[in-house]
Amino acid sequence: MKSDEIRSRFLKFFSARGGSALGGEGHKIIPSASLVPGDPSVLFTTAGMQQFKPYYTNPGNADKDFGSRNIVTVQKCIRTGDIDEVGDATHLTFFEMLGNFSFGGYGRREAITYAYDFITKELGLKISYVTVYKGEGVVPKDEESKNIWKELDSDLEIREDGKDVFWGPTGDSGPCGPTTEIYCKNADGQDVEIWNIVFNEYFCEGSREKLDRGEANLKKLDILGIDTGMGLERLLATVQNKKSVYETDVFNNEKTKDERIIADHIKASLFIIADGVEPSNTGRGYVLRRLIRRAVRFSKEPLTGQIKKIKKVYNGMYALDDKGEIEREENKFRETLERGMKEFEKGIDPFVLATTYGFPIELTLELSKEKNIKVDLEDFNKKMAEHQKLSQTASAGMFKGGLTDAGEETTRLHTATHLLNAALRLVLGNHVTQKGSNITKERLRFDFTHPQKMTEEEKKRVEEIVNDKIAEELPVGFVEMPKIEAEKIAVHSFNEKYGDIVKVYSIGDEKTGYFSKEFCGGPHVSNTSELGKFKILKEEAVAQGVRRIKAVLI
Repeated sequence: MKSDEIRSRFLKFFSARGGSALGGEGHKIIPSASLVPGDPSVLFTTAGMQQFKPYYTNPGNADKDFGSRNIVTVQKCIRTGDIDEVGDATHLTFFEMLGNFSFGGYGRREAITYAYDFITKELGLKISYVTVYKGEGVVPKDEESKNIWKELDSDLEIREDGKDVFWGPTGDSGPCGPTTEIYCKNADGQDVEIWNIVFNEYFCEGSREKLDRGEANLKKLDILGIDTGMGLERLLATVQNKKSVYETDVFNNEKTKDERIIADHIKASLFIIADGVEPSNTGRGYVLRRLIRRAVRFSKEPLTGQIKKIKKVYNGMYALDDKGEIEREENKFRETLERGMKEFEKGIDPFVLATTYGFPIELTLELSKEKNIKVDLEDFNKKMAEHQKLSQTASAGMFKGGLTDAGEETTRLHTATHLLNAALRLVLGNHVTQKGSNITKERLRFDFTHPQKMTEEEKKRVEEIVNDKIAEELPVGFVEMPKIEAEKIAVHSFNEKYGDIVKVYSIGDEKTGYFSKEFCGGPHVSNTSELGKFKILKEEAVAQGVRRIKAVLI
């Protein structure tokens, strides 16, 4: 059974089951979303449920938007968290996720029964064992799922597990809950996770990292949501009785680890470029650049051959035109790689490799690990921070905070960006983070994360809040503190690198309450009364999920 048939069978199976709340005949088939998500808290679409996150908290909107509360998709995904594992039998950067979702349309029994029937009856596979959540903290043991599995197959092995079978949230917050996983044996006789069924019973106010540290808040959702994910490539390896995903028909039987890394990274790059991303030094563009460079590093031959092979695999399924981006990036990097490798072999300092030869620190770390050489990353980061500071100051007189000078007008406008940042977070939500700023004597320009155009009401409200705080004549001051402590109390830009000791500028005081606390190097006015009246001139898109405000003080 080949990949196109698996995709087709999966969609057909669910489209015939689970009638919608509006009386439809089954799950509604929704096309794959872009790899560039509307969710500003993540760089790429990492799971099938990403485009559906809002419906778990507002399930009624699914009826309006889809005509159904039950959805089925084949979703393109990118995950780079396990990039060092790519090249083994199962790990990939790009993969397709088969998923069925329900926003209050059905519950555990239906979700588990559908999965059991598809695996055992539609595909004819034998389930090795399943897992259920054993319960931890405020979340109880999932006895209901355990009992459903027993009813379906009394001989089935059921294992209880902890946080590994509690999924989510994706990004900074979102729906999450206990899961039940399905394992089948591959051609090596190894048990491989095939399907993960998530019961979104909670909303987490905080990231997964914070949840694991006990710092996040879980709230019970009014309606149970179903979120399932089954990696197509792993499923193919099991169905086709292959020892590796690279032996399936979505690859070209790459044998060595190097060949597999090249195939995976170029495939991921083609899909990322097809969704509008170009190589760059920031954000998604940097991830793309790193993937291409890593492929170049492992490839002795030009990448054009691999590009053609991948396009042929997906011909008729996905349009993968890279517009020559990979070749251009490859040509630029091969020169850097050749020079840098020679210097690396001489034992040149990683800072010199990066600044003089353009040799990425990630590559230095990777090569050093292979040769068992220790790199002082803290020293590297310190030197880079000093280097960037000098470069910024020397280039066009740039000062911290995007100021073109440190005069009176730019200082006033810079202080106003702190008020603007805090006001945006109040009006739009805490997902707003600064992505950059540029301040001249005449105006401020402020880039921030937000998935859609601001309404006129939202812009007016932001203006009002800023002007109210100016009128309140709030004091502006700073304290220096360890970065690890500052991160707990102050807003900061994830694009910036900070030292161990940082300045935290606050607007307001302990008596009346602080309106804003931000990492910043200055300069600032001493009181908001010095600012005048704040006015937004324009709000516009800069990139996917990034907006820009231009404003003045009058």
